[in-house]
Amino acid sequence: MFKRQLIRKVISVGICSVIGLAALGFGNAATASAATKTKADKIISTGKKYLGVKYRFGAPSGVTYAFDCSSFTQYIFKRNGISLPRTSSSQAAKGKKVTKAQLKKGDLVFFKRPGKSGVGHVAVYIGNNKMLGASGKKVQVSSLSSNYWKKNYITARRVL
Repeated sequence: MFKRQLIRKVISVGICSVIGLAALGFGNAATASAATKTKADKIISTGKKYLGVKYRFGAPSGVTYAFDCSSFTQYIFKRNGISLPRTSSSQAAKGKKVTKAQLKKGDLVFFKRPGKSGVGHVAVYIGNNKMLGASGKKVQVSSLSSNYWKKNYITARRVL
């Protein structure tokens, strides 16, 4: 009888230990997952707070009542500790060049203006072939697959 009780206690303690360690392991995984909420995710989250804000060419740096493409990227990156120059062409000279096939969340994507050469627009790649930027009339999410963006795509840079 004593032997049976001892075995039950040993098994019980063993099972509790395994469950506790597993829970601890999952807790670490959750903590790691939260820690891996990347800088890119934070930048994108910051940018999405401004969806619908008016587009205005030449909008001043640091304001949030209106953005142009590069003041928007400059602002959301700066809010997350990364300094970018003011203009899209200057931003295109920063970081490491990446191909379209290598795009990761947080990469800057650059476009030309129709009929012009050189960089004329910048946005932030947010995954799933989409980008976040100030264009048209407001801050919005757009598809890189749209005819306009596909036709005017120039390059991408990784600054993270």
